[in-house]
Amino acid sequence: MKLVPITAIFTAVTFVGAAQASPTPPPVGGDLLGSRGLVKPSGFKAPPKTKATSYVIADYETGQVLAAKDPHGRYRPASTLKMLTAATLIPKLDKKLKVKPSREAVNQEGSAVGLQTRKIYTVEDLFRALMMSSGNDAAMALAEANGGLDKTMADMNAEAKRLQANDTVAKTPSGLDKPGQASSAYDLALIARAGLSNADFRRYVSTKTAKFPAPKKWYEISNHNKLLWRYEGMIGIKNGWTSKAQSTFVGAATRDGHTIIVSIMKHKGYFWDEVADLLDWGFAARGKTTPVGQLVDPLPDEPPQQQAAPVPTPDTTPSPSRQPMIDAAASEQTDNTRAMGSIVIGSGLLFGLAWLGYGIHRRRRRS
Repeated sequence: MKLVPITAIFTAVTFVGAAQASPTPPPVGGDLLGSRGLVKPSGFKAPPKTKATSYVIADYETGQVLAAKDPHGRYRPASTLKMLTAATLIPKLDKKLKVKPSREAVNQEGSAVGLQTRKIYTVEDLFRALMMSSGNDAAMALAEANGGLDKTMADMNAEAKRLQANDTVAKTPSGLDKPGQASSAYDLALIARAGLSNADFRRYVSTKTAKFPAPKKWYEISNHNKLLWRYEGMIGIKNGWTSKAQSTFVGAATRDGHTIIVSIMKHKGYFWDEVADLLDWGFAARGKTTPVGQLVDPLPDEPPQQQAAPVPTPDTTPSPSRQPMIDAAASEQTDNTRAMGSIVIGSGLLFGLAWLGYGIHRRRRRS
């Protein structure tokens, strides 16, 4: 028996495995955004240093990514995930609808606006509490108004896929840490851009202070975004923090009719001044550099499924052009049938007469 060298076997196995391996899909927004390090335009000064593990600087109007660091790195989003909650639910819920939060909602851990189990809150009140005061209790109350937690999480993840925020997996409406929940600086910028296209979203995130209902009167709530008071042209958006996520933030500001978005993730310290510097760099670089990537547009809505055309029932009624031929055939068949009937009857009579004559003849012979 001829032995096959073992190296040939390993070569064959390696070749087959390589042939069956599926290619890695390109990163959303451009090949350069697949880098885990700093991605910056050539011929222009580098962005200011920051302690953020990941960030994106993008032009809101064009969607161009001006610079980034580990843009598709997946990290815990903390309360910046509330952007996705708002972007998903604002179009679905009537902002004048009155809501009575459940005990589960009012007892949410972490940051809260102080809800009570009374039907005194409108959906709009809850969106203000969500985006201004980062109320985890408001996030759960909005999920209940949308039909429950499971439905809301399904809706949020479907919206993330529609926006092509493919790094994002939502497990809670508030952003509280949960195994498997993640996002990226690229996705947060993408979600922020989509949210800012909605007038109500923009109004909620830019409101500095607002009156909030209470059982007997009302009290004032304030926006947690410090740059609304300190940075020229600041629109707002959302900050977040948990012990595992560290600090996360997404901000947008407008100057001279142009808007810059900055998202950061996993920052270990005080980030407000660093974000301001990144925004300044974005305004300086906009229109003067070659972009390193693109914030992609949402996927187009699927067209409504067309109903299947009904299967035609075979028409057994003969057409006028065939009717004379069929009538003639039927007439001929009837005539032939009658003729055959006459022949059969005549043959039977002749056979009967012959048999009768044969019987008479035999009787005579016996006699």
